[in-house]
Amino acid sequence: MSDDESGTLGYQQARWTDSGDRYEPLLSEKDTTEVDVGGDDSPLPDDLTRDSLELPALSEPELARHYTRLSQMNYGVESGPFPLGSCTMKYNPKFTEDVAALPDGAVHPDRPDDSIQGTLAVMAGLQDYLGRIGGMDAVTLQPPAGAAGEYAGILIAKAYHEANGEDRTEVVVPDSAHGTNFASAALAGYDVVELPSAEDGRVDLDALEAAVGDDTAALMLTNPNTLGLFERDIEEIATVVHDAGGLLYYDGANLNALLGRARPGDMGFDIMHYNVHKTFATPHGGGGPGAGPVGVNSELAPFLPSPHVRARPDGTGYERYEPEHSVGKVHGFEGNWLVLIKAYAYIARLGDPGLADASAKAVLNANYLAEQVDYEVPFGPFHHEFVASAGDQDAADVAKRMLDYGVHPPTTKWPEIVGEALMTEPTEIESKRTLDQLAAAFDAVAGEADATLDAAPHETSARRIDQVAAARNPRLSWQALDDGS
Repeated sequence: MSDDESGTLGYQQARWTDSGDRYEPLLSEKDTTEVDVGGDDSPLPDDLTRDSLELPALSEPELARHYTRLSQMNYGVESGPFPLGSCTMKYNPKFTEDVAALPDGAVHPDRPDDSIQGTLAVMAGLQDYLGRIGGMDAVTLQPPAGAAGEYAGILIAKAYHEANGEDRTEVVVPDSAHGTNFASAALAGYDVVELPSAEDGRVDLDALEAAVGDDTAALMLTNPNTLGLFERDIEEIATVVHDAGGLLYYDGANLNALLGRARPGDMGFDIMHYNVHKTFATPHGGGGPGAGPVGVNSELAPFLPSPHVRARPDGTGYERYEPEHSVGKVHGFEGNWLVLIKAYAYIARLGDPGLADASAKAVLNANYLAEQVDYEVPFGPFHHEFVASAGDQDAADVAKRMLDYGVHPPTTKWPEIVGEALMTEPTEIESKRTLDQLAAAFDAVAGEADATLDAAPHETSARRIDQVAAARNPRLSWQALDDGS
C-alpha cells in the first residue's frame, strides 16, 4: 500500500526510525527536571520519604502538541467506520452531551423527591419510552451496564420463582449467545445449560424441548441472534419455555435491528435489558459509567430493584418507592443519571419515525456491505449484522492487516459456529462511501498472502503486541523500564 493510498483512507501515518523501530513519542519527547522535595524536614519515617523527585519538564506548547499527536494516533468512531459485530458502535451525537451538561442536570441524588421533580419526571419519561419500545410494562433504570442489567434481570427471575415456591436451578443459553449471558446466570447461582444451534444458525426447537423442564428458570435469547438471524420460531420458543414454567429473557444487544418494527414483549419475552450504549447512542466503553435498564412484564414488576420511580397515585408529581417484592439495590440511587438523560434526549429527538428509520438503515447497511465483500457469509438472510468467514486465513491476522488500510476491523473468532469468524455490524450511521471503504479493506486483505498477514500491522504506531503478556505484566509508568523492572 502506497502513501497515497493510505492518505486516501484517512490513516495517520506512524513515524519510524531508519532501523525500522517503532516511533514512540512518550520516549522521544521526554524531558525531566529534578526537584528538591525537602525530605529531611518531613515528619514521616525515613523509609517513606525521598530527597528529590524527577518530574516531566515540558512547556505548554510541547505538551499540547504531544497530546494532539497521541489523539491522532488513536482510532474511534469519530475517526472512521467501527464495525465491531454485536457491539453496535454508534456515533454519539454531540447535542446529547450539551443536554447532559446543562446546569439543571447537576442534581444531587440524595435530595428529597419534592426538590427534584424535574429529574424524576425525566426518569419516569425514559422508563415509559423504553417500556413502549420494548413492549414491557415496567422498567428500572438502575443497572449501570448491559451485563449488570443481565444480572439484575436474572435476579428478578430468581426472586419470582422463589416467591412462587419453586427451586429452579438451570438457565438455558444458546451456544451463540454473548459470554455475559453464561456469566450472569452462573453468578446468580444457576447451572448453565448450553443449547446447540440448528443447521440454519437459529434455535433448534427439538433441542430446546429436550433442554427445558421443571428445573428451568429461564431461556436467555438474543433476537436477532449473534449471526444477525431473526428467530422465526420465536412464538413457538416462548410457548415451549412458558409451558415448562420458565421465563423468556431478552438480551438487548441487537435491539438496534428492531427499533420501531418489532417488540420483544410482543414476541413473548418476560424480561429484557436495554444496552443504551448500543441502541440509543450513549457512550460505549472507556471504563466510565454506563446504563443497562431492565424491562419486565406486569407479573414481574413487583420484583424490580429499589428505589423505583413512578407517578404518585394522587397525581401530584413523582416519587421514589420500594416495589413490594424488590430484589433490592443493584446500583446506587436510580442509575447513572447523566448517561440516562443522553438516552432520553436521543429518543426524544428521533421520535418514532426516526427510530424506525435507524433500524431500516442499519439493516440496509449490513446487507449492502455483505454484498461487497469477497469473504463467504455462510448464514442468512440476516438483519443488522453478518458473520463472514475468513476461510483459510486467520481471522485475527485479517483484523491486524485491516488496520493498515485505515479502518477498524470487525469482531473476530466469534461466534464459534462460523470458522474464522469476522462478525460485522456497520450500524445505520455509515454512508455508502464509508461502507465502500470498509469493503475495499476487506477485499484487499482477502487477496493477500499469509506472510503479509502474519507480519501485520505494518503501518500503525505500534505493531503487534503479546496481549497475554501485556495483561499479565502491565507497564504503566511513563518512564523507560529495564527488562528486569
